[in-house]
Amino acid sequence: MSLAERSLALLAAATEALGTGGEHRPGQEQMTAAVAETMDGGRHLAVAAGTGTGKSLAYLIPAVLSGRRVVVATATKALQDQLAHKELPFLAALPGVRGLRAGRPPFRWAVLKGRSNYICRQLVEEAARAGFQLTLDDAARAAGAAAEPPAGTDLNSGGRRDAAGHMPAGARRRARSAPTRQRGTPSETERLIAWADRSGTGDEAELDWPLSPGMWERLSVTSHQCPGRSRCPQGESCFAEAARERAARADIVVVNAHLLVLNLLGTPVLPPHDLVIIDEAHQFEDTVTAVAGITIGERKLRAAGHEVSRVVPRAGRRLVSAGRAIAGILDGHRGERLPAGGLPDLTDALTLTQSRLESADAELRDAEVAGDRDAEAQRLRALGDVSALGDDVAVLLQQPADTVAFVEGRPGAAELRLAPLEVGALLSEPLFGERRVVMTSATLGSATPRALGLDHDDYRYLDVGSPFDYPQAGLLYCAADLPARTSAGFTGAAIDELETLINAAGGRTLALFTSHRMLEESAEALRRRLRWPLLRQGDLPAPQLLERFAAEETTCLFATIGFWQGVDVPGAALTLVTLDRLPFPRPDDPLLSARRERIGEDAFRLVDLRRASMLLAQGAGRLIRTRADRGVVAVLDPRLATARYREEMLEEVPPLRRTVDRAEVVEFLDSL
Repeated sequence: MSLAERSLALLAAATEALGTGGEHRPGQEQMTAAVAETMDGGRHLAVAAGTGTGKSLAYLIPAVLSGRRVVVATATKALQDQLAHKELPFLAALPGVRGLRAGRPPFRWAVLKGRSNYICRQLVEEAARAGFQLTLDDAARAAGAAAEPPAGTDLNSGGRRDAAGHMPAGARRRARSAPTRQRGTPSETERLIAWADRSGTGDEAELDWPLSPGMWERLSVTSHQCPGRSRCPQGESCFAEAARERAARADIVVVNAHLLVLNLLGTPVLPPHDLVIIDEAHQFEDTVTAVAGITIGERKLRAAGHEVSRVVPRAGRRLVSAGRAIAGILDGHRGERLPAGGLPDLTDALTLTQSRLESADAELRDAEVAGDRDAEAQRLRALGDVSALGDDVAVLLQQPADTVAFVEGRPGAAELRLAPLEVGALLSEPLFGERRVVMTSATLGSATPRALGLDHDDYRYLDVGSPFDYPQAGLLYCAADLPARTSAGFTGAAIDELETLINAAGGRTLALFTSHRMLEESAEALRRRLRWPLLRQGDLPAPQLLERFAAEETTCLFATIGFWQGVDVPGAALTLVTLDRLPFPRPDDPLLSARRERIGEDAFRLVDLRRASMLLAQGAGRLIRTRADRGVVAVLDPRLATARYREEMLEEVPPLRRTVDRAEVVEFLDSL
């Protein structure tokens, strides 16, 4: 049997094993066969698979049966965990899977995440010793002792004591002002230390309690901070190294897209593999842009300075000072693209920073920490930080061709970014030249593979649709009678329209906005006018917001761009999705402006329209999540009914029945 035939046979077994939850899905079968053909030597594959297709089984089944190592890259850690803890165990338990693997042993799988997702055993050891020392310090202060405690690492101070055993003055003040815990009540650090002792993986996703902001970062390291197994005192028991070993033994390695990109760009974090599957591939271009780019600002330099200060305090303070100088310059240029030659004052500040990083590097290499394993680990972490920042600053000062430099961030936290103008050249050889690739998403436009570096003849594009009967499931409504979005009367009229629609839906609304200003104005006005509970983004953490929204059936949730994707609320709790405007990117976005100039006359279609249509489809896709779902997607932007590009804009949107008749919409919602 061919791989496609064996895959379809296992898909049939899987569907039967799912019982009432399984059903015949022609699109899933079509996708399964196409993925198998690609893995059997066919062309690269791009599959648009609508909601309800069951695309994860459609690509996992051929991967399991291929007999080769496959890397599956997902957009989120949550999807990683779903594949590893639900879909793959389900397939492994199916009778007959071993026979369909052509006599091969049972397949193995592993999840591999970036190093910072695993608690660092060395930092845990340092924290444990620091906690013991702090207990002694507290006792000494309580007894009125005047002498400083012995030398050691102090987690609260963030710095190593000097040769005489003294903490910096600021650290002493923080230690004295720290709140006193009741005896027997574990601190959050102590709780994490205890968890690390009993955890099998050290993966943050296994925590069953919420952490305070920044708490995890205190006990984890980034890839450039880690000195490596052979140089770390805890290298042989390292959670991250153990995860890499499990991945090296696995047939299926599930990673997030960032880790895949790091590997493609030259950081060897994945084991050798033959095939790659990229889920939610519509986001992959942005992931490559983020990982391949460089970001620097006060936050990074301050963090590095604090690490350096543990070993050479003066060098650390100089880095913190350099960060403040850069921040002062960047804050006046937020949202701007920088000229090719840079800004003279910024260039001077970066040159000074480069000099201070070089000095810090030299002082760290010369630092005497003989016999102190914790101090040596701190020195190596600081060296990693300084080295990585030095490389970044050097690139920023020369600004390579085909990149754009710009400033982003909120007031007081501006950052300098350098990003590639296009990602295709970065991916064409390391990704597509060495192995077969399958890309899939519910909203995978036909232009996405070319944006990622594939020529038209190098891949097959397939749209398998969705099993849902969208015309029967609901309506796509454009409020064509609203004023133009740029007019003074648009906001008030849009809020009135929202009120009418939400009342017809009996609450049960996910209202999505393209700006925080519009969200705030709408929420403030409608909280007074609606009889339905209204939750607003920011009222609670996102997971709790979604939990309440799904549980309290008549509730409305008002949110911005972060909720346009990934929200899955099936059933009657979500009957109406509203979009305040077509989600075109800002015309003054520095990176996209540079890309528009590079593309030329076709820039609107390839940059603006492509992104807006993809995001519109993602937002509209929140409505119908199961065969039983019914409802309305309402777009409060008249351009969807009048603009010349409206049909192209709607290509990826679920094919709901279209209308511009408000009365028809209200009647339909009333009927639900």
